[in-house]
Amino acid sequence: MNILEVNHLTKKFGGLTATSDITMNIEKNSITAVIGPNGAGKTTFFNMITAVYKPTSGDILLNGKSLVGLKPHQVSQFGITRTFQNIRLFNDMTVLENVLVGMHQNLKSHWVGTLLQLPHIRRIEENAKIEAYDILKYVGLDKYTNENAGNLAYGAQRRLEIGRAIAAKPKILLLDEPAAGMNPKETDRLTQLIYDLRTKLDVTIILIEHDMKLVMKISDFIYVLDHGELIASGKPEEIRSNKRVIEAYLGKGAVAND
Repeated sequence: MNILEVNHLTKKFGGLTATSDITMNIEKNSITAVIGPNGAGKTTFFNMITAVYKPTSGDILLNGKSLVGLKPHQVSQFGITRTFQNIRLFNDMTVLENVLVGMHQNLKSHWVGTLLQLPHIRRIEENAKIEAYDILKYVGLDKYTNENAGNLAYGAQRRLEIGRAIAAKPKILLLDEPAAGMNPKETDRLTQLIYDLRTKLDVTIILIEHDMKLVMKISDFIYVLDHGELIASGKPEEIRSNKRVIEAYLGKGAVAND
């Protein structure tokens, strides 16, 4: 069953075509990788799914409902959240507060009640803190609850960003180069976390990643972009031996000399 369908998606910036006629079908509860060399259009693709950019043409369907024309916060409310290639945390806020920010859209409170500190509002806030702590425990950061996010090590910041994203209770989580800058131990921990998100929280994962070892290990299905076009798709074993993919990453000579 497909949870997300991308149909003939194109994005143009003036005379530049960033992505051209991309079609993808993402199965529910799958881990799907979107790979390709720098400048292939991968982040532009993510930006269209999350309504940062409006497609020039094409459609994006979540459970059969179009997302085109929505605002980013509306897409999040529909169940799609993301992390970013460059970490975007609130560095001067605590680790717990960062997760609470991610929970904000699901908290049913009114500003008047918050201002007056009514009892039911205090209960909502206290329950939110308990839930946020549970999320931190899930991503392995519970011992840093009151630490400022900016003081965390790089790998921990990556996990905190994922924790903040899952605090919104998404159906689909987009991860933009989650392993970038990580050492092998941090990458292994990230790999297990992604598996757990899929199996324990029933979250569908779509990731952009340059670490091919991670991609081949974790992905159920892979889409390959090059110069804004979809050049290949398939299971990891199919992508590994695809000559167009090898050419896109290593150059024509790598295929010619194979």
